Amino acid sequence: MLPATLLLILLQTGAQSAYDKGLQLMQRREYRAAAAEFHRAIEGEKPGSLKYGRISLQLGQAYFLSGRSAEAIPWLEKAVESGAGTTETFYMLGNASIQVRDIDGARGAFGRLFRVKPNSAAAHLITAQMLVRQDADELAGKELRAALELDSRIPEAHYLLGILATYKSDSATAIAELTEEIAINPNYAMAYYKLADAYTRRQEWDRAIPLLQKSVWLNPDYSGPYILLGKAYWKLDALDNAEGVLRHAIEIDPKNKSAHYLLGQVLLKMGREDEGRKMIRESQELQQKPEK
Repeated sequence: MLPATLLLILLQTGAQSAYDKGLQLMQRREYRAAAAEFHRAIEGEKPGSLKYGRISLQLGQAYFLSGRSAEAIPWLEKAVESGAGTTETFYMLGNASIQVRDIDGARGAFGRLFRVKPNSAAAHLITAQMLVRQDADELAGKELRAALELDSRIPEAHYLLGILATYKSDSATAIAELTEEIAINPNYAMAYYKLADAYTRRQEWDRAIPLLQKSVWLNPDYSGPYILLGKAYWKLDALDNAEGVLRHAIEIDPKNKSAHYLLGQVLLKMGREDEGRKMIRESQELQQKPEK
């Protein structure tokens, strides 16, 4: 029988080896195999210790990255309890909680990540944003309404409600929500852009143009509003204006296929057929190029 000291050394060496192998598997994106190694590594570690927490974090991350959210959550929580939690830990914990539809748990994790109280309007708003990214629109709407009940003037809640309405092709609600956002947050360029977009979906080009102008004046380095403004001018036969803003959009975003295509259409309508066809060809070439 081996002496107790030697047995302990051998166990620690084996645990360290399993941990290192787990890290190597993580680098190769073999997350399920990595989780198995981290399970070996954590055997014999004292729960609550910093080392236990570090291995717990790796286990939680391996499960999270392999899409096994329910299994990731308890290990990420143990990492936090052991003092090994990082900002990434709370991000993973929040998103894993969304996957299993534990919205209270998600809000608690995001609250800790962004240093806001878990039941505050800010926590509801942040959770809603994360829910939108995971296409959980109905749950996001509930979180946004909860945020507004706590703080009726919190910035961006009405904006996100407007975006959700746009996804549903509900332009009336989108216009109402985005108008409310601008009343609260008149310096928000994206709100003007998305409100203009809602009007263009109703073919109300005249109403869209001043909103798009405000958007580009507030944020002159984003191509989206210029492209939509060019389209609005094109629809209203203000072709010189359309050409100018679309050329500027291409200066900002040279690989934007929509800007090239619209400029081609404008030039064709102006009777400049060679230039117009060239722009349309360029838009088709950009369409075929894989995104890097």
